[in-house]
Amino acid sequence: MKQFILIICCWLFSLPLWAAETVKIVVEAGNFERKDCVISADISVLGTREVFSVALFEKIDKKKKPVKCQLIWEEKKPVLYWILDGVTPAGTSREFIAKRIKVHQETGTMKVSDTGTALVLKKNGNEVLQYNYAVTFPPAGIDLAYQRSGFIHPAYSPSGNVLTAIQPKDHYHHYGIWNPWTRIEYDGKIYDLWNLGDKQGTVRARDIECTYQGDVCAGYKAMLDHYIFTPSGEKVIMDESWNIKAWNVADGFLWDFESGLHPSTDLPVLIKAYRYAGFGWRATEEWTKENSEMFTSEGKTRQRIDGTTARWIYVTGQCGNRGRSGMLFLGHPENYNAPEPLRIWDENANGGRGDAFVNFAPTKNKDWKLMPGEHYKLCYRIFSYDGEMTRERADRLWNDFAYPPKVTIKQ
Repeated sequence: MKQFILIICCWLFSLPLWAAETVKIVVEAGNFERKDCVISADISVLGTREVFSVALFEKIDKKKKPVKCQLIWEEKKPVLYWILDGVTPAGTSREFIAKRIKVHQETGTMKVSDTGTALVLKKNGNEVLQYNYAVTFPPAGIDLAYQRSGFIHPAYSPSGNVLTAIQPKDHYHHYGIWNPWTRIEYDGKIYDLWNLGDKQGTVRARDIECTYQGDVCAGYKAMLDHYIFTPSGEKVIMDESWNIKAWNVADGFLWDFESGLHPSTDLPVLIKAYRYAGFGWRATEEWTKENSEMFTSEGKTRQRIDGTTARWIYVTGQCGNRGRSGMLFLGHPENYNAPEPLRIWDENANGGRGDAFVNFAPTKNKDWKLMPGEHYKLCYRIFSYDGEMTRERADRLWNDFAYPPKVTIKQ
């Protein structure tokens, strides 16, 4: 027995003989110029366990420049994240050295705080976004069917302008940034999980699987359940994971939204084509047709966007007397039905007010069948900013997201 315990202890607190102490990582810019680009590398070759960490250095001539990095365990693999700072011209490469070290103190530039009802992601103490896992009830006198959990609000600009809205009087079922489906066929019947007032279904936050914070990013992985309401009671037909990461980059708040969908019974889930469904954003009620603008990757402006496809879309608007801010939404080319169709409100929305609503709707013109035992993923990147957005900047951010630099590990 003593010998067995000794073997276990040695396995826990020592590294495998094959594990390297250091590895060289080459990052190639590829076809695009890069600026402050998010980089990730699977560094399993270091044999890193969760009781260890990694130091990163950039090799510049004969010198080694320390680089802030962050190790996150994803699907039992150590993934190292850092920011490729500055400008890296197309066709060039940069070389880094990763070294295994004992656990070190993070500076805490990127943090997560738990309020007891929500997770708040922060950058240098400034709030980036809030994920609400507790139930938010509708205003007094409004049907309780409109209660909801598992949504993002507020989402902020760097100066602190709130860019989302929830429970507006015109659409009480709108919840900041959220991801329900409008026409789901299950076991031969149709259910609506978007329009809560129809009382056919909903989405509820279940739990928080993990959070992470450090020098490079702050984030969390949350689990949600998709319910249908049947005559015999409520039933979960699909579970969903939200993997959210906010990045430590300059000149704005950059964060990733990854949704993982998985049918939770032995029956398939058919998401049927409908004009709106999926990843939605209800913008601040300060924005109307008089003080905001929309623009897409295909050169479309607001009155011509609805029903078209796009790689990205941004909305910029006036926030009271606090200046102009906006949000840029990037869709990944590997998403279902990419480039995805868009559902937006034109200038005639809400009796001519022209409130801002944006929805990447992959099932706007095409059914999507989700099979039991399979996992499906949708990825978006969001950039909130103060001032104005340009097409050139949006294209650069999309290129970094869609076609990141090539990373090669060399021992």
